[in-house]
Amino acid sequence: MSADPTTGLERRCARLRELHVPGDPLLLPNAWDAATARAVVAAGFPVVATTSGGVAAALGHEDHEGAPPAEMLAAAARICRSVDAPVTVDAEAGYGMEPAALVAALREAGAAGCNLEDGDHASGGLREPARHVAWLRAVRKAASEAGYGLVINARIDVFLPAALAGSPEGVQAGLLAEGLERARRYLDAGADCVFPIALWEPGALAAFVRETPGPVNVLALPRAPSPGELAALGAARVSYGTLLHREAMARFARDLGTLAAAVPPT
Repeated sequence: MSADPTTGLERRCARLRELHVPGDPLLLPNAWDAATARAVVAAGFPVVATTSGGVAAALGHEDHEGAPPAEMLAAAARICRSVDAPVTVDAEAGYGMEPAALVAALREAGAAGCNLEDGDHASGGLREPARHVAWLRAVRKAASEAGYGLVINARIDVFLPAALAGSPEGVQAGLLAEGLERARRYLDAGADCVFPIALWEPGALAAFVRETPGPVNVLALPRAPSPGELAALGAARVSYGTLLHREAMARFARDLGTLAAAVPPT
């Protein structure tokens, strides 16, 4: 009798969920293809996370759902097949898919978890909270009905515009109430973890972690506290997003420049 292929996936889902420990954060250096995913595991990290920006760039597309969903999901499946470790997939804002279809696609790909963000790429703003809560609840319901322990990391984009604008410290603190309200509602809707992406102000970040009734994922921005400091604040997960992909591509460009200077292309 052949083994049930879902058994291994459920084991990976459970492993990913149990690694979310406040004060002892899961470190996630995000990968963008099978080779980088294997490198993450070879370095000793227990989980692979993907970066939509890196995956989209490798496929020749822009981030923020600029790539065809089928291509992104196929890339996720290749990454999942390439490693014997849980993989959490950056599924952006769900690609406009209905919850049941999205859950089925993630399960088919072999994803143990996923990021789902509340940014609205069509409008450039945020999804209305009640609408996003209902959508997250439907995603959780679809996964539960399928017997699929998908670990949902609900990304909160409230703090992102200020960070991208290079706003001084103090601006994000004024957004804390809205961020916390969304975090509580997303957790209540079935999310396992919340991700206030680009929240870096130490005081606001400490308050967010302290007042959120569930695990918190923090992006390791250069301006953010160090991973050790984030652990002390009670973070349960620290990820690197597109940072490693950008560094790798910058290094590649520098090396190409050195080669071109030494041996000019004919």
